[in-house]
Amino acid sequence: MKLLLVEDDRALCDVVRRGLSENGHVIDIEHDGAGGLKTARTERFDAIILDVMLPHVDGLQVARELRAAKVRTPILMLTARDTVEDIITGLDAGADDYLRKPFAFGELEARLRSIARRENAPQRGELCVANLRMDLGTRRAFRQGREIALSAREIAFLEYFMRNEGLLVTRAMLENALWETDRDTTSNVIEVYVRRLRAKLSPAGEAQLLHTVRGAGYRFGLEG
Repeated sequence: MKLLLVEDDRALCDVVRRGLSENGHVIDIEHDGAGGLKTARTERFDAIILDVMLPHVDGLQVARELRAAKVRTPILMLTARDTVEDIITGLDAGADDYLRKPFAFGELEARLRSIARRENAPQRGELCVANLRMDLGTRRAFRQGREIALSAREIAFLEYFMRNEGLLVTRAMLENALWETDRDTTSNVIEVYVRRLRAKLSPAGEAQLLHTVRGAGYRFGLEG
């Protein structure tokens, strides 16, 4: 993969570049947000590794500006903070996944493969549930003809729910299907994604499609 690393910690950059290069990846590095933003907008990458705390322009603003410019490259956010509020802020900015510092190199590479594969998977056809449609070729979702702005990770969640319409989907099923590495069982990231996806699917009183089954998991589809 061709990757962009935006990180001001030069020692960490050297470690990450050495490890990823040894595994056959090509790495470009920027040490501040302004440089990262410029490079990400002018060159094509399979994924971007983006630190939150950057000089000049922070990582959250970089992500926001890239998404506003219609740059769809998957973003893996690096952060020393992992509260629910921090996760929501990163996802709202346009990140597809997050990785808490300090991290194991194997987990970094696994997450990069995961978000890049979902974004670039050559799929065709579409999925339909009620008045919701997902184009598998373009990885875009529509409800009543209105496009829903979703990150690559949110699209992966939605696809899994749509393929399991009417069935009970547990947290463990989501973790096994959507991550290559074990999640911290105390993390609320699954709930964060579900809450965001639910809000985006039904923003103005439209019938809910994503339902919580208390104590068990989730069920997708129209009810009643």
